[in-house]
Amino acid sequence: MSALWSVGAGLLLLLLWVRHRGLEAVLVHHRWVFVCFFLLPLSILFDIYYQLRAWAVWRLHSAPRQHAQRVRHIQEQVREWKKEGSKRYMCTGRPGWLTVSLRVGKYKKTHKNIMINLMDVLEVDSERQVVRVEPLVSMGQLTAHLNPMGWTIPVVPELDDLTVGGLIMGTGIESSSHIYGLFQHTCVAYELVLADGSLVRCSPTENSDLFYAVPWSCGTLGFLVAAEIKMIPAKKYVKIHYEPVRGLQKICEKFTEESKKKENSFVEGLMYSLDEAVIMTGVLTDEAEQSKINRIGNYYKPWFFKHVEKYLKADRTGVEYIPSRHYYHRHTRSIFWELQMFFLCSLKDIIPFGNNAVFRYLFGWMVPPKISLLKLTQGEAIRKLYEQHHVVQDMLVPMKSLEKSIQTFHVDLNVYPIWLCPFILPNNPGMVHPKGNEAELYVDIGAYGEPKSKQFEARASMRQMEKFVRSVHGFQMLYADCYMTREEFWDMFDGSLYHKLREEMNCKDAFPEVYDKICKAARH
Repeated sequence: MSALWSVGAGLLLLLLWVRHRGLEAVLVHHRWVFVCFFLLPLSILFDIYYQLRAWAVWRLHSAPRQHAQRVRHIQEQVREWKKEGSKRYMCTGRPGWLTVSLRVGKYKKTHKNIMINLMDVLEVDSERQVVRVEPLVSMGQLTAHLNPMGWTIPVVPELDDLTVGGLIMGTGIESSSHIYGLFQHTCVAYELVLADGSLVRCSPTENSDLFYAVPWSCGTLGFLVAAEIKMIPAKKYVKIHYEPVRGLQKICEKFTEESKKKENSFVEGLMYSLDEAVIMTGVLTDEAEQSKINRIGNYYKPWFFKHVEKYLKADRTGVEYIPSRHYYHRHTRSIFWELQMFFLCSLKDIIPFGNNAVFRYLFGWMVPPKISLLKLTQGEAIRKLYEQHHVVQDMLVPMKSLEKSIQTFHVDLNVYPIWLCPFILPNNPGMVHPKGNEAELYVDIGAYGEPKSKQFEARASMRQMEKFVRSVHGFQMLYADCYMTREEFWDMFDGSLYHKLREEMNCKDAFPEVYDKICKAARH
């Protein structure tokens, strides 16, 4: 009882302090207080609800039965939109703040919102080695469902809350992508409700044009209602090798060399400065040396990027065995390094002491706060500051342009750490493919944090970056802010198949063009 009185008294004092300072002042200048005492507990409640729901659905086997009914409801909404005269574009009814993308989508206020409540695993087909899922199934949910059955998917993009739909309609990548490609390349079929309300299945052999046009289309060809994804056998551990490398040329050479080795199940690089990096390679295994097992996903463990940095500071190589699911979600607890590096007003981090050992042991089990809740509560003042003084970008460039690309990132942004993730890009039809006729090795360069470049100015600097990426036949991930003109955008992406299908399927009156949906030049 005394503990409850203490908690109650503490909350009362907190509320009085907030009232005295003003809610906006607390949200801006003391963000960590709001995050620790409100958003972290609320994030835990969100997780508990969705985990219990997923468990109940699995136990009752209700998802397959309810799926057809939910899809019919989506079709009914689309047909109702047609009856109303098709006066507005359609979009999903999911609130913009619930998405992991940091971009604020204002179009939902003016478009016809189609409610899509599809968040379940539908079927695990061990014979075909395929899992069929609904679009709102998250990566955390999917790995938790498959791993106990002895399965996983080939590409498990970081962050638990990333959804299958977002990873297909946008894109997704992981350190296994040098073997399997992007997330879209591990999918074998999609099911969509089109602008006329019809339900269509597409695959490489069935409605193949639509199958290849869907990725990167951001929901502007139809509503995704199910996807089939390849599965591979899961193993207990990832044997990971850490190797610090110094000198930009040596870093690029080593990273390229390891990325070409198919015997590496995983390849990843973290750059801590222009000429300092740790290159990591991993192999799936069921055997482990007990003394070298590191359960990095446990709440009290140091954040992964900080753990990796120790090898750089000590200038030594190392080998560890990380439980597979811990490895797949190794950057989740720190949101890569955004939980520490998030730039808010007065240079305050979200939780500046989040990697402190005391905080981890006492409160680490609540970390991270939901990105969706951070978006919902950031306010206009924080949003504007964030846009002008913070960068979250993933640029996909040919591996042969890696050294030049890192130098460009350093000059224009000067943000560290930088994430390096290799991937093979097949020469498939669609918006994103290599310049030549064969598959090509690319690399995702991820910059997340506060730019230290003295000449950084959000719009001008990012337009300069986008120009460089176009010049090397690279691509910009569309979850982030994009400043290109329409002509520049379609110079970067191949719109031939996309525009052909929008014409054939009467999408022009039903959905906005992808450029109008995601680019700042079109939205302002």
